[in-house]
Amino acid sequence: MVTAIVSSLLRSQSFTAGQIICCSAKDGTSEKLAAATGIKRANSLAEIFDFQPSLLILGCKPQQLDSISKSLDGQKVDCLVLSIMAGIPLDRLSITFPDACNIIRSMPNTPGQIGEGITGYVFCKPPTPKDQSLVTDVLSALGKSAKLQSEEDIDRVTAVSGSGPAYLFEFACALEAAAKEIGLADPLAHQFAIQTITGSAKLLAESKLHPEELRDQVTSPNGTTQAALDSFQSSALREIVYKAVKAARERSIELSRA
Repeated sequence: MVTAIVSSLLRSQSFTAGQIICCSAKDGTSEKLAAATGIKRANSLAEIFDFQPSLLILGCKPQQLDSISKSLDGQKVDCLVLSIMAGIPLDRLSITFPDACNIIRSMPNTPGQIGEGITGYVFCKPPTPKDQSLVTDVLSALGKSAKLQSEEDIDRVTAVSGSGPAYLFEFACALEAAAKEIGLADPLAHQFAIQTITGSAKLLAESKLHPEELRDQVTSPNGTTQAALDSFQSSALREIVYKAVKAARERSIELSRA
């Protein structure tokens, strides 16, 4: 996701490569990112702060936060801190970065890799107009963004948009498998399932109609689509989706409290 942010910021010319610097654990990640994008690379967080950054983006694994805290070794972090780490609440981030100008917790999703994502975010304290503008500019590199009302909304957004792409991918797998089961050849099953989903998603995005209205446009009384929708209803599809989203939200809450 960090690579997606950097690449999109450069592509949109919001920042130049010389204005961005990265570092990582000693796993070659930052070397690869710097080589691929032309941005600067630091050997440590301390070296990054020599550049007096206005924004620090935390894109590491959640379990690496403790090692970040140790590596700071008393270093004063007096810039904005934007976290895209899952499951790390604002109070824990505030302990790690007590001198931050402000802290932002966010939840992007994987379509951000192609600039078609949506990110929910919440500030630790009310932002200045300048800080709000900077965060909006950065997150817009991934697609759309929305400022949330509370940190509890992060868990809700995680369950809907953070995990949501996997729900759609699973449905794509199910549709492709069903196409094969009714006798469509494997290559055609894949082609028709994927294009049906991507084409429908694009229509949904570009249409001013509600999804139910678009659904009704496809559905004729007693027709083939109605037969399929009746099957969905008898299987309680919406209840299945609700239970899945609720389970994801509850797990997000559990991770935040761990």
